[in-house]
Amino acid sequence: MAKIYIIDVTNRDGVQTARLGLAKLEKTLINIYLNEMGIFQSEFGFPVTRHEINYLNANLELQESGLLKPIRLSGWLRATVGDVETTFKNVPKLKHMNISISTSDQMITYKFQGKLDHKSVIKEMVEALRLAKQSGAETVGVNAEDASRTRMEYLTEFALAAKENGADRIRYCDTLGYDSPDTIYERIFKLAEAVKIPIELHCHNDLGMAVGCSVMGAKGAIDAGVDAYVNTTVNGIGERCGNADLVGCILAIKKSSGFANKYILDERVDLSKSWKITKSASYAFGVAIAINQPGIGANAFAHESGIHADGALKDWRNYELYHYEELGRGEPEIIEFKTDEEATKILELARYANVHTQKPLTNDELRFIAKYPEQARKILTVTP
Repeated sequence: MAKIYIIDVTNRDGVQTARLGLAKLEKTLINIYLNEMGIFQSEFGFPVTRHEINYLNANLELQESGLLKPIRLSGWLRATVGDVETTFKNVPKLKHMNISISTSDQMITYKFQGKLDHKSVIKEMVEALRLAKQSGAETVGVNAEDASRTRMEYLTEFALAAKENGADRIRYCDTLGYDSPDTIYERIFKLAEAVKIPIELHCHNDLGMAVGCSVMGAKGAIDAGVDAYVNTTVNGIGERCGNADLVGCILAIKKSSGFANKYILDERVDLSKSWKITKSASYAFGVAIAINQPGIGANAFAHESGIHADGALKDWRNYELYHYEELGRGEPEIIEFKTDEEATKILELARYANVHTQKPLTNDELRFIAKYPEQARKILTVTP
């Protein structure tokens, strides 16, 4: 049976959030936590952006060393020959990527404004895809930006062209959060049935339905007989109203009545790592976790109503769908930097890291710097 895999895009889409961002060291720690959590792939950055180059290459070195395995590290770029050429020049060891181009009438008409039409959109995508494969990419996902507002017949034509030229997946981008769970299920089922290629679900939360649309889109793909890849971000961080929340999607797949024991989530996913990664990302982004956020919000396991409290004390399953221990709940220790025996060896790097992140270092950041000083130095270095 087909499976559901998670591709987390915190380090690409999440860091594009207005007023927010992550330092390269913080992005590296997110990759480490995602790997520990058993996430299939991290879209870890932009290989055509100069200030990302050292960070990307250092993380690929960490993968070679075994620290970032078995997670895949993938780059995001536009579906142009120029971006592909630049990518392999900047990050020659990159093996996984997604190339992106707009497909809706709205964007082809009013974004490209005559520079591209429907035929040339497909032509440009195919040329970039072929070059990426010829240049050594092991997997290439092809993104249909604004897929939810794209005519089905054109989206199918676009996806078929991608498949015929070596694409490994089609990313269906609900770029504006326009779909509802029923429409995305129907559209994904039709697309997957027609093209027979794995589908990625990339959903935004503008209407508050990103998790629902992601899991129902995945259901549509699997019902049509192909694997599904759900795009997530930690704590739902993302442009405008955010992306599909990582923990929320995992809980929905593992616990909801429509999915549990019916649809298979990648067995490597370890829900017990949820607390650590969500708290660490909240600290790094400087954004508090909502009190009612599924699984990891402060009130997720709190009871005030007398009836609820009484029932939960008798048996937690009376009023809780999942147990707090499943999510590994417990506060990660966040410390201010202080010179101890371990940190003395890497004092200069730690001082630079404080400037780099503009906040006190965490224990995990200090340990990373101590264990991988060469890669840490590269990650902390930006050459204009």
